[in-house]
Amino acid sequence: MREKVEEVLNKIKGALQAHGGDVELVDIQGGVVKVRLTGACVGCPMSRLTLKNGVERALKAEVPEVESVEAVD
Repeated sequence: MREKVEEVLNKIKGALQAHGGDVELVDIQGGVVKVRLTGACVGCPMSRLTLKNGVERALKAEVPEVESVEAVD
């Protein structure tokens, strides 16, 4: 599952990097994927929206085992 999650994250990194941000995989616990938003995403008021509507939606669409995505510091 980790490999699939990393593949999806690599696909969406370009969009985040275009806006000065990035995402990195921290851990997977059961169906919960823990990521760290970096760069311009840190402190951005839209980061929660990016996390849920961008990262989580993409992961759930391609990796059915993913239940949710959480940001960690």
